[in-house]
Amino acid sequence: MFYIYILKSIKDAGFYIGRTNNLERRFKEHRQGKVSSTKSRRPLVLVKTFEANTIEESVRLEKEWKK
Repeated sequence: MFYIYILKSIKDAGFYIGRTNNLERRFKEHRQGKVSSTKSRRPLVLVKTFEANTIEESVRLEKEWKK
């Protein structure tokens, strides 16, 4: 299973869209400041998640949501 997720920064009210096969681990990395794209935008809240069955579908959905 693959996940597309949307995070919201409490600091700047901006959004971040990402994709992973382990949502719990990846969100933890974001919260701990281990992801350079969101490190300075913490704290973050997980707003929404979407499931995809294949990596191809997850890539397509992530691109669609980033438009």
